[in-house]
Amino acid sequence: MASLAFDLKPCSRITIGTVGPPGQRTFYLQGLQGRTVVSLIIEKQQAQALAIGIDEMLAEIEARFPREREEPPAKRDMSLLDPISPRFRVGRMGLGYDAEEDLLVIFVEELLTEEEAARRQPAVGRFWTSREQAQLLSEHAKKVAAAGRPICALCGNPIDPDGHFCPPSNGHNPATILQ
Repeated sequence: MASLAFDLKPCSRITIGTVGPPGQRTFYLQGLQGRTVVSLIIEKQQAQALAIGIDEMLAEIEARFPREREEPPAKRDMSLLDPISPRFRVGRMGLGYDAEEDLLVIFVEELLTEEEAARRQPAVGRFWTSREQAQLLSEHAKKVAAAGRPICALCGNPIDPDGHFCPPSNGHNPATILQ
């Protein structure tokens, strides 16, 4: 059975951020409750998938449990808090909802190497957030993920700061070596 590494219920703050230059960024999911700060390493694709999942879940929750009056979320500082000391790298993530408390929950499970998995169970944790916090997290995660390297229109690969060799051009069309 996996051990519960943390259970931030509820988070007073939750965000996604990066450290490093585009192309070499490390993505973090970070939650705060009181003086407890939990930072986890995630992949860019996990940040994007989390944003999509949150949007879909919020739409479903609103359809099933509408509120009388929805107020737009207040803009907040969504930067990471220092120092960033990740507890673990996330392997799997999931979403849930507690209707009685009107809180979304983000479940995370540690990514283990084969050797580690043979010795122990992965750590797991939960970040509990309000609908407003979840909406802010989703919007911010999309912005953070999009702020990376530009994508080549021909091949879909990221364009590095020092240029880009585009496989569809087979290197013969200098117009497709984008900078």
